[in-house]
Amino acid sequence: MKPECEGGCGVVGFASNKKLGGRHLLVPCIQMHNRGNGKGGGVVAVGLDPAQMSVSKKILSSHYILQIAYLDSKSQKEVESKHIDPLFEVAQSYDVWESKDHTALGLEIRPPKVKRYFVLPKREKLNEFIKKSGISGEGAQDEFVFQNTQSLNERFYSALGRKRAFVLSHGKDMLVFKLVGYAEQAITFYGLNDMRANIWMGHQRYPTKGIVWHPGGAHPFIGLNDALVHNGDLANYYGIGEYIRQKGRRLNFLTDTEAAAHLFDLYSREYRYPLEYVIEALAPTTERDFQLLPQIKKEAYSEIQKAHIHASPDGPWFFIIAQNDAKEGSKRLIGITDTSMLRPQVFALQDNGDASIGLIASEKQAIDAALASISDEDPDFLPEADSYWNARGGSHTDGGAFIFTVTDKGLICHNKFGQKIEPAQGKPFFGVEKKKAAFTPDIRAMRSAFETAGYGQIMGLLCGAREFAKKGDKEFRVALSILTKLLDQRYTLGGKKRSAVHSLVLDSINRILCKIPEDSTQYALLETPDQRIPKPKVSTATLAIDATKFSPQGERGVARVIPEAYGLGFRNFILFNMRGHRFAGCGLGPHRDTVFIDIYGSSGDYIGSGINDMQIHVH
Repeated sequence: MKPECEGGCGVVGFASNKKLGGRHLLVPCIQMHNRGNGKGGGVVAVGLDPAQMSVSKKILSSHYILQIAYLDSKSQKEVESKHIDPLFEVAQSYDVWESKDHTALGLEIRPPKVKRYFVLPKREKLNEFIKKSGISGEGAQDEFVFQNTQSLNERFYSALGRKRAFVLSHGKDMLVFKLVGYAEQAITFYGLNDMRANIWMGHQRYPTKGIVWHPGGAHPFIGLNDALVHNGDLANYYGIGEYIRQKGRRLNFLTDTEAAAHLFDLYSREYRYPLEYVIEALAPTTERDFQLLPQIKKEAYSEIQKAHIHASPDGPWFFIIAQNDAKEGSKRLIGITDTSMLRPQVFALQDNGDASIGLIASEKQAIDAALASISDEDPDFLPEADSYWNARGGSHTDGGAFIFTVTDKGLICHNKFGQKIEPAQGKPFFGVEKKKAAFTPDIRAMRSAFETAGYGQIMGLLCGAREFAKKGDKEFRVALSILTKLLDQRYTLGGKKRSAVHSLVLDSINRILCKIPEDSTQYALLETPDQRIPKPKVSTATLAIDATKFSPQGERGVARVIPEAYGLGFRNFILFNMRGHRFAGCGLGPHRDTVFIDIYGSSGDYIGSGINDMQIHVH
């Protein structure tokens, strides 16, 4: 099987009350590289910086950002003469920066040239549209823009015609980029590393249903002021398409995800359903969960299902939607899990007062990768979330959907029913200085100290543990054992953040393991995939592998080292600084009951796949 044939969609998104750079989407997308196939990648940014967009704050909030991808440079003049100049007042327009050499980024097909227009419909054209369509009020302007895009895509890109140009995005205060390649390549090719936004979302791979062409068929797909990405596929894609066409909409890219984006836009913008009802129409509550709903919800949901269940997406799927609600002055990141829960969706929340962030991904390790990148740059964030959870699709308790909303007042998280999700409470440790404290090689004494001590003392205790570990192999083993128990066990922390304490302990474990001396008989350290694997000095020796410089998978992956080291005589392994590295414990074969693997950090998928007899401990 060719590598590009593999994949299962790698999806990640985060929303913060602080604008963050696009570079923080790079690491999680790279770590989910194996979920892509190089045939489609894309990103979304919502809540932009007006200075970076070269417009005023007023224009950014009031104007639609019409961003067009030109595959044929000769089409630009025709597109502008038919779909822009006669219809819109253009406040600002310019070519989007792009890399000169796409091959240097590993792209086989040069991505399209992109031009950005800040537009408002011309008054006389809008009045003509209102008279003809019967649509009035604020919705007329939105529909004018939406229908112009539908016509442009049909004329210049339609799936049955020549691919010359198409609309990437047309919403207010939001941008979409996509290409034939991977999501991280979209970031680097269009120079999005330093572009700041409140919401970022990335997607690997390509639509799985329908007739598809590049690059317009790559995720994300747009409604108006929202963009949707999708993991899975829709078994009833044809039926949904027929429903969409009956509503006067066109499927110009002929993919299942495009149809899902139309559904969300239809229910939320055209029908003006509350978000709870939009989610119910997409993921109907059924069976026991429906019976456990309050009577008032059962009555409302029953009516929604009568009207829309024939168009409700079926099969394995979850959606992440980035949305700018210009009317309410809020931005949203929405995660919806299918009722049958056939695709994993992980949520996380971190609240540090002035800096808060909510994250959604197809793997927890992608969330941790994003947080690690953000915290490395911004000390207001921790490398670990306060809370992690999975959604249970169609649940009567939370609806299987969660919404992160950014407003001028900050970030809040609600479930489908509007109930607020509170992060794990505790005081953060920002700005605390380390205090001297004596390390005691006794887990009960250390737990007691952690429960009552402040952050400064805890940092001192951890420093003492690191110094104690330097004394010899016996002390090293004791210090590592105690810190591991402090990492794994649950105990009260006297008002401190568990995520903060957890991050401090894990950092100390990584520091200890990074400093294994060469003369140690019980431990050996491997730091790079190019380093020669040492032979064990004794039969009980442990090989510690620092995963930092190893690839998430493949020939230079951590998992490939273990079978080779096993052949040299190692039976005990420690993998640390793990950030999404996959397949740990695979490839050793049966009857390996003497093998023990300890993993510190965020392991990737397929861990222990096909495990036979060995023990793997994930900390």
